[in-house]
Amino acid sequence: MNIEELNQAIAEEFEIEVSAITPDANVKETLELDSLSLLDLVSVVNDVTGCKVKGTDVSHIATFADLYAYIEQCS
Repeated sequence: MNIEELNQAIAEEFEIEVSAITPDANVKETLELDSLSLLDLVSVVNDVTGCKVKGTDVSHIATFADLYAYIEQCS
């Protein structure tokens, strides 16, 4: 997985600076996620990494480090 590529895609989708995406940053707060934008995040992750994030797993992903770990398990 290329973290830089994923971070760039997320930053573009959510119109934020890539620098805001750090391993310790809270995903929901950083991206200002609601239930609809959460689907956008799942879509970006799937498109960039090929990892299909399950809806039930999303609630366990708090930080970007959690997201990266989840994606690593998909591989």
